[in-house]
Amino acid sequence: MFDLVLHQPQIPPNTGNIIRLCANSGANLHLIEPLGFRLDEKSCRRAGLDYKEMAQVKSWPDFNSYKSSRLGGRLWLVTKFGHSCYSENHFSADDGFVFGSEQHGLPETIMQSVPPEQRLYLPMRSGSRSLNLSNAVSIVLYEAWRQISFTGSSAN
Repeated sequence: MFDLVLHQPQIPPNTGNIIRLCANSGANLHLIEPLGFRLDEKSCRRAGLDYKEMAQVKSWPDFNSYKSSRLGGRLWLVTKFGHSCYSENHFSADDGFVFGSEQHGLPETIMQSVPPEQRLYLPMRSGSRSLNLSNAVSIVLYEAWRQISFTGSSAN
């Protein structure tokens, strides 16, 4: 199933919500350190950390450690500086989606680590700064999961 990668997330409830999303979808969550919180913080737990036992969550010391561990699939970066709209691409079950921190987005070194055609954006109104991280992750994950016919869901 898909990898969701959060690069240095800062806001515990966002990560908690994404843990819950992973528990309910079967996606794997990868957290690139340093994190802006501890995984056992009360606010993270309230937002979904109690689902942690039902989700595959792994922390990595840096992005290169995560990237070198991947066995297959493409890595897609989700950024407001993306090359194409997330819904205009075709995804496979072993693909990974990388999201930047709430405060800083993705660093240039990560941006340059994938071809421009693997950099995605989510449409927003002109003048908008960004979407909430957990909302953006949900949008992309459910589109990718839809494309593989919601494999593994209770509807199958």
